[in-house]
Amino acid sequence: MKEQGNIHFCGVGGQGILLASELTAHALLAAGFDAKKSEVHGMAQRGGSVEAHLRFGKTRVYSPLIEPGTVDIMLAFEMMEAVRYLPFLNKKSIVIVNTQKIAPPIVATGKMVYPDHCLDAITQQGIALVPVDAFAIARKVGNLKAVNVALVGVLSLYLPIDEATWVEVLKKRLPAKILDVNLKAFQEGRKAGK
Repeated sequence: MKEQGNIHFCGVGGQGILLASELTAHALLAAGFDAKKSEVHGMAQRGGSVEAHLRFGKTRVYSPLIEPGTVDIMLAFEMMEAVRYLPFLNKKSIVIVNTQKIAPPIVATGKMVYPDHCLDAITQQGIALVPVDAFAIARKVGNLKAVNVALVGVLSLYLPIDEATWVEVLKKRLPAKILDVNLKAFQEGRKAGK
């Protein structure tokens, strides 16, 4: 993905998916790429599915929407959400997935059970999977809300953007009161991704 790519962000409302996609878009722009982003909120306020599409390229990008089967990288904030968007993936896709489980309402009410090996649906397709315990990283740095920036740290390893550019974007886009903890989360995400 040197010249262009499609990044799909997915998870549950309240996980910071939209901020993660925004930080990534700004880093791509700062690195000289054109980037277009679109968000689908769904029932985010009730723990529902949230997704963001981000397309970038060295030449002009005309639409932010990603067609099924064309995702280069998926950044999944929750395991079941990664499986929900399986039709967007292909054999060359990379799925960076937070290993955190957030029970959807149908599971929380006891009507269904969260499947034990839900990520098998991805690996059985021969798709590369990068599991990350971003919740543990956020706990380590002292702020459970830093899961999103920890995952962005992992994602940063797969994009043609130097680390200094990412750090500058974080400094510009995040409020001062949460900057230090998020810079730590970003660095710990990069370590976990390696």
